[in-house]
Amino acid sequence: MIDARTTVCCIIGDPVEHSLSPAMHNAAYEALGLNWVYVAFPVKLLPSAVAGVRALGIRGVSVTIPHKVAVIPLLDKLDPVAEWIGSVNTIVNNDGELTGMNTDGAGAMKALGDAGVELKGKRVLILGSGGAARAIAITLAARARIKAIDLLGVIEDELKSLHADVRARTGIPAEWAMMGPDSLKAAIKRADLVIHCTPVGMHPKEGETVVPAEMWRSELAVMDIVYNPRETLLLQEARAAGCKIVYGFEMLLDQGILQFEAWTGSKAPEEVMRKALTDWMAER
Repeated sequence: MIDARTTVCCIIGDPVEHSLSPAMHNAAYEALGLNWVYVAFPVKLLPSAVAGVRALGIRGVSVTIPHKVAVIPLLDKLDPVAEWIGSVNTIVNNDGELTGMNTDGAGAMKALGDAGVELKGKRVLILGSGGAARAIAITLAARARIKAIDLLGVIEDELKSLHADVRARTGIPAEWAMMGPDSLKAAIKRADLVIHCTPVGMHPKEGETVVPAEMWRSELAVMDIVYNPRETLLLQEARAAGCKIVYGFEMLLDQGILQFEAWTGSKAPEEVMRKALTDWMAER
């Protein structure tokens, strides 16, 4: 029961209506008997929202599109991973001191590993250049012993910045290009793994994809970090072409487990969180 002693966590972004994080985290709090609650806040005015986190004593924050990079100057400090990546998806509030963390990269690596996707020596194509793309690209380049990475997107300044950081921080060969039919076709042709990190195909626009169906090759592994719907049009078409697919649902779960443990100091009830997500999806 929510009362004056309830600890509050939240997700901030624009949009957040699609988020499954409240279902996942609230189920975990209930399972552990914690007087905590997790809510979703649509946020356009980011500085005001961060000031509100301090003023209201909100314990933990998930940060999603489009705030993962813009939030950094508003925080007191970053943990080493978030500082190294240059993107924040998690905030921990310790008595008004806000620390930025990043669990996206680790969550993506675990999801890929659990799905049996081989990373060592592979060429990875990242579609998108925002905060999640940044976390995944730099984490895989530094930790997964991949061969090379290609970056495609539609925001030139973001792409250039991410490309420079991948090269400087990891030493992995990297190339970037503006996304278009020719650059996409060429990049997919030489890729072993494609990771889609844009919001295209996310609820309520499930009928959209950035990759034409005819470009998929059966040798590819394909991950879409969009998790609502569970199987996006991009993944449907990749699966139909014989590709090995990895659901964004798995990355959501894995990064959420890390968030839960950072906020509460308790071991996350993984199966409870997984069931909450699958039940939510089954009802819709």
